[in-house]
Amino acid sequence: MNRIILLLSLTFSLVCQAKTINDSIYIADEINRIVLEDCDACGCAAGNGSSGFESLLNPQFIGIKYFAQHYKAKENLFVKDLTQDQYFNTLQVWGKIPLSEKLSVYASLPFHFHEKKTMQGDININGIGDMNLMGIYRIISSKDNFHQLNGGLGVKIPLGKFDEKGASGVNPSFQLGTGSWDYQAALNYKFQKNKLAVLVNTDYTVKTENKKNYRFGNQWNYAATGFYQLAANENTIFSAKAGLQGEVYDKNKQFDEELPNTAGSALYGKLGFEASYKKFSLGGEVMLPAYSNLAGGDIEAKSRFSIFINFGI
Repeated sequence: MNRIILLLSLTFSLVCQAKTINDSIYIADEINRIVLEDCDACGCAAGNGSSGFESLLNPQFIGIKYFAQHYKAKENLFVKDLTQDQYFNTLQVWGKIPLSEKLSVYASLPFHFHEKKTMQGDININGIGDMNLMGIYRIISSKDNFHQLNGGLGVKIPLGKFDEKGASGVNPSFQLGTGSWDYQAALNYKFQKNKLAVLVNTDYTVKTENKKNYRFGNQWNYAATGFYQLAANENTIFSAKAGLQGEVYDKNKQFDEELPNTAGSALYGKLGFEASYKKFSLGGEVMLPAYSNLAGGDIEAKSRFSIFINFGI
């Protein structure tokens, strides 16, 4: 709890020190930027699951996001039913800062607090996770602003603790970090006209071997999200969003040997909203699985929920 308070205090101190570059009543185009959503499927460390790029209402920002995931897993190898509840929670400080008209830098630092319920009692882990850094470049922007293509290259810095013993469980992603330097490439296409906008996102993460000779499988994420502006005035915008998000995972390896029941895929449907008032923006979404085949069926995705509050700088 003290670490959470420290992260919150750090964020608000940065917000107070930030210099604004826009007029106080400025509101960006409704889908005017991209940032990575940094939470991982099957645990916010190893899977690097995300909804790819997600729109927000300010072109640059500092903020706080909370992300929660729920899974069901086998209690042990001799139990047929999925009886073990696993809860993954992340509170992260994040920001996107422009370096030029086309180039921006995105960064995030998560704090994880995870729990799984077993027949022997609850198991909890908490602490700082892996830091993400990414450069985002606007590749194409049409003169009428209807079309925009953005690309990103990033790295994950292994600040979170990796527990080799925990990797031998049903869900090896019950971790604070991968223990490895991982690399990501991403693309985001946006179409926007009047009150309607559509985003199509894809990203791929290459994961490397950590010091314990363990390597989490590479991952491909993809998503399509539609936005519709329900209300707007000089200071405020309110939009609803709905879409689909998919994730595909390769097998994990240890000492360069593939591990069974570590690959998988999942597809989610999602509903949410985004709203802004002057320089503040607020958003949230709920995700439910349409399809889940994780860890050879030993893990089942149940639900996800996220909410954020940002301040434009």
